[in-house]
Amino acid sequence: MRGSCHCGAVVLEVALSDGLATARRCDCSYCRRRGAIAVSAPLAGVTVLQGVENLTLYQFGTRTAKHWFCKTCGIYTHHQRRSNPQEFGVNVAILAGVNPRDLGEVPWVDGVNHPSDRTPQ
Repeated sequence: MRGSCHCGAVVLEVALSDGLATARRCDCSYCRRRGAIAVSAPLAGVTVLQGVENLTLYQFGTRTAKHWFCKTCGIYTHHQRRSNPQEFGVNVAILAGVNPRDLGEVPWVDGVNHPSDRTPQ
């Protein structure tokens, strides 16, 4: 699948792990503000075809997750997951031919109580 940010500066080629079946939302402090639905892809499944220099990185908290955005239009394109650093979450709304409204109810994951945020007892 191909995907792009709003202005078209960043273009990705994406091979999803299980199509749109992996669609989910997260309720961590960052994701609930961003509001995007993400689908899963292995690390080797995301290739930046155009605009790598136009991507900017945002990290917070444990700094495990890496969130990429277009510097020009601000659209979140993908992130390396905190829940599984061996895969990317890809913003379903950037994928050509996919309308997030067509996904129906999308499950939420508990990012607020993520295990890596807990202090070992």
